[in-house]
Amino acid sequence: MLVYLDICCFNRPFDDQTQLLIRLQTEAKLSIQNAIRGGSLSLAWSAIMDLENAANPDSDRRAAIAWWKDLSDTDVDASAEIDARAEELGLRGLKPMDALHVASAIEAGASWLLTTDTALLKKMKGDRRIRVADPIDFVRALKESSDEH
Repeated sequence: MLVYLDICCFNRPFDDQTQLLIRLQTEAKLSIQNAIRGGSLSLAWSAIMDLENAANPDSDRRAAIAWWKDLSDTDVDASAEIDARAEELGLRGLKPMDALHVASAIEAGASWLLTTDTALLKKMKGDRRIRVADPIDFVRALKESSDEH
């Protein structure tokens, strides 16, 4: 299964871990990363990931996140199709960078886009092209799916 993690998801382990929700999201995200390293999940990457990560002023975070590009199975370049899809998503109220992440994830063929951005989660709820979830909900969905089989 191909998954796309946005920058806020990749940055979650660097956030204040004294908050319970942040700590739980971090643990879920680290579990997802282990599944990617282990080969049970595949990672999609995009030009927007490179762009947004390059803007991170913290060089250690930037390097830690950039390392994941080498583990990705799919790397989507910027394109007119992605820009058009992002523009359409913007009509739903998505911020431009969020719209580009969603458009890139769809273009990559990802089944899921994982984010910790609550506004993005709300605006993408019920979209039929891609499932957008918080890392905790994704881990829960994977467990429920494996329990059914």
